[in-house]
Amino acid sequence: MELTNAREMRALLEENGFHFSKAKGQNFLTAAWVPRRIAEEAGVDREAGVLEVGPGIGPLTEQLCLRAGKVLAVELDQRLKPILAKTVGHFGNLELRFADVMDLDLAETVRTAFPGLRPMACANLPYYITSPVLTKLLESRAFDSVTVMIQKEVAQRICAAPGSGDGGAFTVFCHWYAEPKALFDVPPDCFLPRPQVTSTVITLKTRREPPCPVADEALFFRVVRAAFAQRRKTLVNSMMTGFSDLGKERIAEILTACGLSPTVRGEALTLEQFAAIANRIALR
Repeated sequence: MELTNAREMRALLEENGFHFSKAKGQNFLTAAWVPRRIAEEAGVDREAGVLEVGPGIGPLTEQLCLRAGKVLAVELDQRLKPILAKTVGHFGNLELRFADVMDLDLAETVRTAFPGLRPMACANLPYYITSPVLTKLLESRAFDSVTVMIQKEVAQRICAAPGSGDGGAFTVFCHWYAEPKALFDVPPDCFLPRPQVTSTVITLKTRREPPCPVADEALFFRVVRAAFAQRRKTLVNSMMTGFSDLGKERIAEILTACGLSPTVRGEALTLEQFAAIANRIALR
C-alpha cells in the first residue's frame, strides 16, 4: 500500500471506521516526497534512534524505519492502533506506543529505547500543540536534533534571529536550546484534509552548552517572558509585569548598566543582552 495515496488512504480509514478529528488537528500526508525528504534532511541513518510524535497512519514512520536503527512512534489516538498495525507493523525496528508524549519522561524514554544510538525526534505536529511539544522535546535535552513540520508562520518566528524584531519569547526559547533552521515548505494540497495554511519543515540542532553564561536559567526565562509580555511597550514598562518589586527606576538602571537604552523594546534584544539583564538582576 502507498501510504500517501489519497484514494487508498480513504479506503483504509473507511474500512476501520476512522474519521478525522478536528480537535486533534489531524491532517495526513498525501505526497510521498514529503516524508521521504523529512527523513533524508533530518539525517536519519542506522546509527539513529528516532522518537516520532504522532505517526498518523505511518508515512513518515515508514521512511524513518527504512533508515534508522530504531523508531519509537508515540501516538495519542487509540483509533489508529489497527491501522498502524497494518501499515507499519511489519517493521522489526519499530516500537509503537499509544500514549500522550506530554506524559512521558523523555530523558528516561530515550535512555531505555535507544541504547547506543544517536537520539533524534521527528514529527508532523498538529498546529495547536506545536509550542508545548517543542518545549518538552527541547527542555528534555535528550535529543541531538528535533525535526518537525509546523505552520509556516510559526516556523518563521522560531527561525528568526533574536533581536531582529520578527520573533517573540518562544523564538528566544528555541534559540537558547538549539539552532533552528528552515528546510522546506509543504503546500496545503499535500494533506488530507487540506489545511488552510502552508507548512514548513524545520530542524533544530540542539546545543550541548548554553549559547552564553547565565547565573540562573529560570531567571533568564523570566526576563524573556516579561520582556515580551507587552511588546508594544518599552522594555522598562514591559519588565514591570514580571519584576514590579524592582520598580521602574531600578530596571532602567539595570538596562543602562547593560549598555541598553531604557526605551528599547524586548524584540530588539539578543540572547546575550537578555543574559546580561538576568545576570544583573541576579546580583541584587
